[in-house]
Amino acid sequence: MDLLKSLFKGDKVIWVVFLMLCMISVIEVFSAASTLTYKNGNYWVPISQHLLYMMIGAGVVLLTHNMPCKIFRLIPVITLPTSVILLLITMFFGERVNGAGRWLTIGSINFQPSEIGKLAVITSTALILSMMQEEKGANPRAFKYILGITGLICLLIAPENFSTAGMLFGVTVLMMFIGRVPFRQLGKMLGCIFLVLGIAVGALFATPNKVLDEIPGLHRAVTWKGRLTGFFVDEGEVTPQEYDINKNAQVAHANIAIATSHLIGKMPGNSVERDFLSQAFSDFIYAIIIEELGLIGGAFVAFLYIILLLRTGRIAGQCDKKYLSLMIMGLALLLVCQAMLNMMVAVGLFPVTGQPLPLISKGGTSTLINCVYIGIILSVSRYVEKKKQQEALLASVQAQSVIGGDAISLSAIETEQAEDEYEELESSNN
Repeated sequence: MDLLKSLFKGDKVIWVVFLMLCMISVIEVFSAASTLTYKNGNYWVPISQHLLYMMIGAGVVLLTHNMPCKIFRLIPVITLPTSVILLLITMFFGERVNGAGRWLTIGSINFQPSEIGKLAVITSTALILSMMQEEKGANPRAFKYILGITGLICLLIAPENFSTAGMLFGVTVLMMFIGRVPFRQLGKMLGCIFLVLGIAVGALFATPNKVLDEIPGLHRAVTWKGRLTGFFVDEGEVTPQEYDINKNAQVAHANIAIATSHLIGKMPGNSVERDFLSQAFSDFIYAIIIEELGLIGGAFVAFLYIILLLRTGRIAGQCDKKYLSLMIMGLALLLVCQAMLNMMVAVGLFPVTGQPLPLISKGGTSTLINCVYIGIILSVSRYVEKKKQQEALLASVQAQSVIGGDAISLSAIETEQAEDEYEELESSNN
């Protein structure tokens, strides 16, 4: 028991949520990776690769959650210029997968620079908001700085991964709202964005596909147009005999998986639609989870993400360091928003985006970066718990020091020790 306590520090609920998501990931990826098994010709290759990443990710969590919180102030300083450089390289020399150049290859390592960009934006936003807090809220200049950084990263991400750019921008807006950026600034910005989006969508549908293909930087516009058309355009009632399942195969087979799941599901390993969903182990893994674990299993997975957000919010509320509290709230919002987006796509409530389910979908870069997020949240929770213990000890010893007689000399020594420990904790996290 002492060994477990020394190993798994910080908030125990977040540890349980993380381990539960990892367990579900291993089971469902093993079940959903039938297409990868067929391509590789080896039954164990897909799951062994995923297990390796999950074990490395667990190690990343253990390493990160033991770091002193003051180190996290260096994250935006390092990741912001790095992400800009890598995103620029990816824009021109990135490896194309499924029509999108989101990957960068260095040696034998493939990764998505957008994952580093997301971390840079969240931590930079938290740092700016924490440094520019005033009595009535954030300084109006903070809005301009945040918008400049977020806009730059999102513009570099958007041509190849518009959904990620949009989600990241949305999370940044939520962080600015939490960080008390003036409503007037946020309202004007959102009004302008909705106006520009409305005009852009209208122009997208009015422009022929051949013209869209020739516009620099908009080579994925036809894909966006097709996804929006498939989601919003009602083709009327179609009989089963007339329905073309190959027209939008991913969505169709995801719907079949959910429709045949019922309350309990077919149990792990018994999915049928995994053989027809090319991204069953990634973008549409939530549909496979519902097919195998039923509506109860799907609701349980969604509940885990909600618990993660609520628990992180509680830790942020107890943290006396503005940067740390804003940072972990931003990271939790990013994880949960991405999860909800993936789930909404799987159940047909949102157009197809290509967002994986955090900590569950098969992945390399995204899995490791998501584990860094969890490690940071746990590190801050460890700081909050330790500070509460030191404050309680200091208050207890100071209360004893008022007792007369023989207890005075002993309590004075204990008071000095408690104060020294409290000051040491403060200095190690500033």
